Amino acid sequence: MSEETKKLDLSGDGGVLKEILKEGTGVDTPSSGCKVSLHYTGRLVDGTEFDSSVGRNEPFEFELGKGLVIKAFDMGVATMKLGERCFLTCAPNYAYGAAGSPPSIPPDSTLIFELEMLGWKGEDLSPNQDGSIQRTILEKSDKKRTPSDGAFVKAHITGSFDGNVFEEREVEFDYGEGSAIGIVEGLETALQKMNVGETSKIKIQPKYAFGTKGNDTFKIPSNATIEYIVKLIDCGKGLEEWKLSDSERVAEAKVYKEKGTNYYKKENYQLALRMYNKCKDLLPSIKDNTSDEVKALKVATHSNIALCHQKANDHFNAKLECNAVLELDPNNVKALYRRGQCNLVVNELEEALVDFQKVIQLDSGNKAAANHIVICKQKIKQNKDKEKKLYANMFTKLAANDKETDPPRETDVLDQCGEWSEEDAKREADLTLERDNIIMI
Repeated sequence: MSEETKKLDLSGDGGVLKEILKEGTGVDTPSSGCKVSLHYTGRLVDGTEFDSSVGRNEPFEFELGKGLVIKAFDMGVATMKLGERCFLTCAPNYAYGAAGSPPSIPPDSTLIFELEMLGWKGEDLSPNQDGSIQRTILEKSDKKRTPSDGAFVKAHITGSFDGNVFEEREVEFDYGEGSAIGIVEGLETALQKMNVGETSKIKIQPKYAFGTKGNDTFKIPSNATIEYIVKLIDCGKGLEEWKLSDSERVAEAKVYKEKGTNYYKKENYQLALRMYNKCKDLLPSIKDNTSDEVKALKVATHSNIALCHQKANDHFNAKLECNAVLELDPNNVKALYRRGQCNLVVNELEEALVDFQKVIQLDSGNKAAANHIVICKQKIKQNKDKEKKLYANMFTKLAANDKETDPPRETDVLDQCGEWSEEDAKREADLTLERDNIIMI
């Protein structure tokens, strides 16, 4: 077999030729978006070396298929297996072209690279770009359709841990609601980046998989990194909000509100919150639309979001949502009561008391609010009693220190004034609190 027949024509026009020097292991090769690591030595056709990562003892790393290197590199590296070594012969139009790269590479130079594949990581799809969700494309697709928020998704998924398959199924759901059918967050995030017809391997670290709890059903331990092989079979078109009229936005908002309520009834508060927030975002601004229907929907949605935050013990954001309700409807009993609850939990007792008293003004038979008023007053009294005791102790110590530190004198003014007893100290503490309204923090 001649030397020419050993070379693979990667470009189809003889512009990029590959000659394998050492076969790699396995069958996998890196895909577009993967971060590859390799060694290279670049030479002109006369053998002159112009660059080498080997000489620097520093592997070269780059994101494949992003146009960060010469065309020949992107083409050739995408065909290499782990550990493979090869020669890559690159015509000028696949390298540095007519301009070259002075002073090392003359114009219109054909280049020969010796490459060694050291390894690669999947394309980083994680929200914080920390490598916690990685994709390696196994089968590309020419279709450009990808899932968007709210769009119908149909996919085939195969999950594995430590080489063992723990689930394989075909799934259908609306994007953004995958957790309702057991889709882990990392997988749903990756699906949004996939094209219809594409098959990819998704590597997911614990925080976007089963976390510290693991999964008893699948026998996944805590803090486990898992993998999925996913084929995106089909997806619908997401909602194009910018095209919607006010009436259409209201109609869509009602759909999400209903979804939120259904998830809330199932105690899936995280998904309920997501649906209610989507409803809130869809509703027209009150400035632009003053209809009673829009106002009522906004009031109900903010109120429901507050309830979801309370279920998650997020009383700060719950209070913000109650405030939003009360801006629209100052006498909303539910919002006043829930805000009172939030204030009580974070020990804003005076504010909580005001809220519950306002509830009673609006709804005199509200027993829950009446009970909370009693609780607030008890806690306020307990706090004041603690403060009075603190001040009494403080004044007693001050009086004792005066007595101990003052040197004896023939004529002592204090003898004429008398000394404080414990009752005097307590009385003075009470008067100080009433007069100056001092609060110790």
